[in-house]
Amino acid sequence: MIITTTPTVEGRKITDYKGIVFGEVISGVDFIKDFAAGLTNFFGGRSNSYEGELIQARENAIYEMTKRAENMGANAVVGVDVDYEVLGQGNNMLMVTVSGTAVVIE
Repeated sequence: MIITTTPTVEGRKITDYKGIVFGEVISGVDFIKDFAAGLTNFFGGRSNSYEGELIQARENAIYEMTKRAENMGANAVVGVDVDYEVLGQGNNMLMVTVSGTAVVIE
């Protein structure tokens, strides 16, 4: 399955549009990761614990979108957009949503 942020796939013709497809993941950040990120914020540097959580959430959301596109009979998703939000009373939840257009290409 080809996944791209562009509206077309270079050198390939879109023969059918299956519809808009989404993938969503809401992930909680646990106390240990939150504590480690707080130390990084205090001392400076990159927060590997949060970065890892973000990468995993994004990959899971793309996987969900891909599976839904396959179920629609698509072999590609074009125009993909990735969005991030922080949720929860203590801003301790991360929501990643991806969307695109499921298509069939030659």
